[in-house]
Amino acid sequence: MSVIDDSMRPMLDTFIFETTTLLDQLDEILLEAEKEKALTDDQINEIFRTMHTVKGSAAMMGLNDISVMTHRAEDMFFIIRDDPSKMDDQNTGVIFDILFQVSDFLRQELGNIQENPDDYQPEDPTQLTGIIQHEIAVLKGEAAHEAAPAAAAAPAVAPAAAEAPAAATATGDHVHTFRVFFQDDAQMVHVRAFMLMNRLKEYGEVLDSVPPNPEVSPGALKEIEENGFMFRIEFEGDIGLISHVIEEDTDVASYEEVEAEAPAAADAPAAQMQQEADDSAEDTQVAEKPVEVQRKTAGGGPSPGKQSLISVNQSKLDNLVNIMGEIVIAESMVASNPDLKDLPLDNFNKSARQLRKLTDQLQDIVMSIRMVPLTGTFQKMGRIVRDMNKNLGKDTELVTLGGEVEVDKNITDVLADPLMHMIRNSMDHGIEMPEDRRAAGKREPARVVLQAQNVGSDIVITIEDNGKGLNREVLLNKAERNGILTKPRSDYSDKEAFMLIMTAGFSTNEVVTEYSGRGVGMDVVRKNIEKVGGTVSVDSVPGEGTTFTIKIPLTLAIVDGMEVGVAEDTFTIPITSISQIYKLSEETELLYDTDGTEMVMVRGECYPIIRLHRIYDIDTEVTELSEGILIIVESGESKACIFTDRLIGEQQVVVKSFPKFFDRYNVKELGFSGCTIMGDGSISLILDINSLLGAYRTDSSSMVRSMY
Repeated sequence: MSVIDDSMRPMLDTFIFETTTLLDQLDEILLEAEKEKALTDDQINEIFRTMHTVKGSAAMMGLNDISVMTHRAEDMFFIIRDDPSKMDDQNTGVIFDILFQVSDFLRQELGNIQENPDDYQPEDPTQLTGIIQHEIAVLKGEAAHEAAPAAAAAPAVAPAAAEAPAAATATGDHVHTFRVFFQDDAQMVHVRAFMLMNRLKEYGEVLDSVPPNPEVSPGALKEIEENGFMFRIEFEGDIGLISHVIEEDTDVASYEEVEAEAPAAADAPAAQMQQEADDSAEDTQVAEKPVEVQRKTAGGGPSPGKQSLISVNQSKLDNLVNIMGEIVIAESMVASNPDLKDLPLDNFNKSARQLRKLTDQLQDIVMSIRMVPLTGTFQKMGRIVRDMNKNLGKDTELVTLGGEVEVDKNITDVLADPLMHMIRNSMDHGIEMPEDRRAAGKREPARVVLQAQNVGSDIVITIEDNGKGLNREVLLNKAERNGILTKPRSDYSDKEAFMLIMTAGFSTNEVVTEYSGRGVGMDVVRKNIEKVGGTVSVDSVPGEGTTFTIKIPLTLAIVDGMEVGVAEDTFTIPITSISQIYKLSEETELLYDTDGTEMVMVRGECYPIIRLHRIYDIDTEVTELSEGILIIVESGESKACIFTDRLIGEQQVVVKSFPKFFDRYNVKELGFSGCTIMGDGSISLILDINSLLGAYRTDSSSMVRSMY
C-alpha cells in the first residue's frame, strides 16, 4: 500500500511536475555556481526557496521523510543566507556535493512514485539527513571538517529550525490577520492556500482561516479566487518574517495585513473574520493598498511578468494529435472522393480549398504544442560531465549550443538516453587525463561540445570532443577477436571502422568500470535513434577528437513522403531519405558484384538495386529498369536504389502505427515503419529505409529469405 493518501492522488501529477521543474532549476544553479566556485546572494536565496517549497509540498503529500530531509537542507541554507561568508573554500565543495546528492535522491523518489504510485514506499534518507546535519554543525562552528556522522545520528523527526527566528509557536496576544491574493493564472488556489498555511505553521500558530480547511471546503476555490484567502496567525517575533514567507510563494500576487484587536480576534470564531476584516479595512489601521509581490530574476532585476502557461498531461496531447491526424485524413478523403470525379463542382472545390487551408493551420498549431526546446535535455548532460570529472579525475567543460531548437516531446524523451551514453563515451574513452593532455600540448580544460541545429525538416545534433580520437586498427583488432567483422578488414573504410563501436557487445575497455567496459551502451544509442527514424554516424581524427552526428526528424506524427506505386500497391518513402530520382534509358547496363548483387552505375557511383516487387512478392508487368523509376535512398553511410513502377507524387502523410498483434510478424525487419491512409481511403505502407538497407544482404532474393 502506498504512503500517499488517496485524497492527495489528484495532486500527484502537479507535485511531480513542479518538483521536477524546481530540481532542474537547482541543478542549473549548482552547475553554474560550481564553475565560479561561489554562490551569489540571489542563488543562495533561490536554493533556500527551492528547499522550502519542496519541503512544504512533500509534507502536503504525506511524504514526511522527504520533508524532513529538505527541511534540514533549508536550515543549512538559512545559516548561509544569514552569513554568506560561511561559504569558505572548505565548505563550498562539500555543500555542492550535498545538494547534488539531495537532487539525486529526490529525482529517484519522483521516479519511483511515477512508476508505482499505488505501492510506493519511500527510501530511507536518514544517512543523507545525517550528512546535512553534520554540515550544519560545521557551519555553526560546533564540528570540524571530517566525515559526516553515521546515519543513526540523524534525527528521526524534523527538528525545530533553531536558526530561524521565532520558528517556535508564539504565545501571548500577538495575533495578526492577513488577506492573500493569488496570481490570476494560478491553478487550484484552494490547495495553494492550504500549502501556504502549512508553511506558516512552522513559525506560529494559525488560529483560523476564511474559508476554513480550504483544501476540502466546498466552494473554497471560488471564494479564494473572488475574495482572497484570509487567516489569523499568533506570532510574537518580527512580523516581517511572516511577510517574507508569504512573498516567497511564487503564486502570491499581493497581500495585506489587517490590524485587528488582538484579544478580540483571538476569541472570534472563523465565521466573524470576514466581517472584522471588512470593518477594519475602513480604519486607518489598514494599509492604503495591498502589498504587490515583486518577483526577482536570477540577475536581481524585476521579473518581466508571469507567463500564462498551463501544464497538460502528455496523453491528452497524444489524443489531440491522433484526432488531428484523423481530421487530415477525413478532409483528404472528402476532397478526393471518387464519386465527385469529373463533376462541375466549382463551389465545392472552393470550399474544399478553404477547408484545406484551415486544416493546415490547425495542424501546424497542434504540432507546435508538442514541440519543446532541447534546453532541458542538454542541461542534464552538464550534470553527467560534472560527476565524471570528479570520479575520473578529469578536467572537462561542456559547451551547449542550440538548446533553443524545438523537437517533438516524444523525441526528446528518446534522446536523453543516447545523449547520455555518447557524453559518457566521450568523457571515458575520448578525453585524456590532465597529465596526458599537458604532455601532448593540448588545451586545458578539455572540451565537449553538444550542439543542435535545424536542417530542413530534420534536427542535427553533434557531440564533439577534443580528446584522443578513435584508432582504426585498435577497433578492427578488437572486432576481429570478437568475431564481429563481416568482411575482410582491409575492405573497411575509416567510417565503417569507427561505426564498429555501435555494435552490440563491443567495448575497447579491458577493465569494467562504473561507466563502461561491459559492451553495452553505444549499440543502444543506434537502436534508440533508429526507433524515431533517425541515423547516427561517427567521425574521428586520431589525436584530435571524435564527433558523433545524430540526424532525426522534427516530429514522428506527420511526415513528408513520396508516394510510389508497384502494380496496385502503394508505398510511402520519407522525403528526408531520398537523395535523387532517376528514369533510366534502355541502354543502361546492369552490373553485378562478386556476390551476384544487382547494381547500377549512376553518375560514376555504383548502387545496389532493391526491387520492391521482388522482395515483397508483388506481381507486376514493370520489370525492366527503363520502364520504371529508380529512387536513390540513403541512411547514414548506406545507399541503394529502390526500383518502383511509378511515382504518384509528394504528400504530407499522417503516420499510423501498426496494431500490436503485428509485432509477431517483425514488420520492422520487413522494412516498414507504419502506414498511412490515402485520400481515396486506401492504405499506403511507409518504408523504413534504415531497416530496409540494414536487412539487404547480397541480392534481393536473399533479402527475402532472410526476412521470412
